[in-house]
Amino acid sequence: MGDSGNWLDDREQQVWRTFHRLRNQLTLALGQSLQQDSGISEADFEVLAALAAAPDQTMRARTLRAELQWEKSRLAHQIRRMEQRGLVAREECVEDGRAPLVRLTEAGRTTIRSAAPAHAARVRELFFAGLTPAQVEALHEAADVVLSRLHGNCPAEAP
Repeated sequence: MGDSGNWLDDREQQVWRTFHRLRNQLTLALGQSLQQDSGISEADFEVLAALAAAPDQTMRARTLRAELQWEKSRLAHQIRRMEQRGLVAREECVEDGRAPLVRLTEAGRTTIRSAAPAHAARVRELFFAGLTPAQVEALHEAADVVLSRLHGNCPAEAP
């Protein structure tokens, strides 16, 4: 795209604003659906999904934080709230007492198994249904390029 000094050109501005609207509206709609369908937040879903995919459905807190790309305090507060609801449990890590383990509980497993199908259907309906396969591929390629540049310029905080 053109270099207009410190300002975005008209097309860049249009694309950037459209991206922000897309991100905000999609996040809002998916969050509302999760809350309505399953009684959980998008943050709950992200944590539960990450733990469900982990070996033994357990992760070190720092590994979970790095995977979700969350700040330490955000994860700590989220885990505390989820622990109070019985969705996850914190356990001491025998190899490293400074980094607790976060384990998916039976209630957490039940919740993610119940929430995932409706969430996937809603993602498909709101995001993928209006796109052609070529558009999906182009979006994937563009996202990979941006993510690579972000990683090169702003590496995630070390775990």
